[in-house]
Amino acid sequence: MPTANTSAGSLYIPGQLPATLAKVYPLVLFNICDSHIRRNEGAERVIGTLLGSFGEDGVVIVKNAYAVPHNESQGQVAVDIDFHRTMFELHHRVNPKEVIVGWYSTGGDLMNSDALIQDFYSGQTPHPVHLTVDTNMNMDAIAVKAFLSTSLTLGEKQIATHFHEIAVEMRMAEADRVGIELLRSQKTASLPADLDGLQNSINKLQAMIDETLAYVDGVVETPASGNKAIGRYLMDTLASVPRMNAEAFSKLFNESVQDVLLVMYLANMTRTQLILADKLSIGTYGY
Repeated sequence: MPTANTSAGSLYIPGQLPATLAKVYPLVLFNICDSHIRRNEGAERVIGTLLGSFGEDGVVIVKNAYAVPHNESQGQVAVDIDFHRTMFELHHRVNPKEVIVGWYSTGGDLMNSDALIQDFYSGQTPHPVHLTVDTNMNMDAIAVKAFLSTSLTLGEKQIATHFHEIAVEMRMAEADRVGIELLRSQKTASLPADLDGLQNSINKLQAMIDETLAYVDGVVETPASGNKAIGRYLMDTLASVPRMNAEAFSKLFNESVQDVLLVMYLANMTRTQLILADKLSIGTYGY
């Protein structure tokens, strides 16, 4: 590891960072924004604990988060350690595989007190990730940054903490993507019905197919404009689609629709019987 000799001793400068990428799930951002909205009156920002796992090749996966009460004044920070430990124990019972991977704060910039909080979380995990979320959306978007810290020491004395920014990647499943698109759309009076959601999905699928066809037609006319990586991806996508004629597809689709309608019918019947049983119990016992 690199060092620099000085008259007062040896200045230790850390080398390679233990992580280079933070993959963040949408649930983390939702929890952070919710804690920011519910913050105490007069609080400038909110901090909390990040849960997840450490992957291979320098990847930190952040899956969940919870807020931790704290107080900042005149460069000093007081963190509610008992609350932090209690919340972690509760989360750990539900998801034993999730461990503490770092902490977050709302606000787009680093603060002087971040070094103190980073030092606290260094006692919870070897290399805590510091996630900053700009909930004020100064750039009309939620800016998310991730940092790792290294300690600069002179001899045996720590003289400074340096934060290094690392890459951030949003990781979302298909269900997360649908929810985020709904939140990004204009406000509506109610959630769309099942058939409306199906119609929207079909329309989006049709639009993507049309765009793909237009790209393929353009490549056929001018082969030099093609991209080999996109071509391989399209080939793998088409190969993964089961080959069936229109009659077989229509039969499979109708059977699936009938199964869904049967489940809805049974659910409505069960709800009706529960309501009827409740009314009969009221009439019998006079509650």
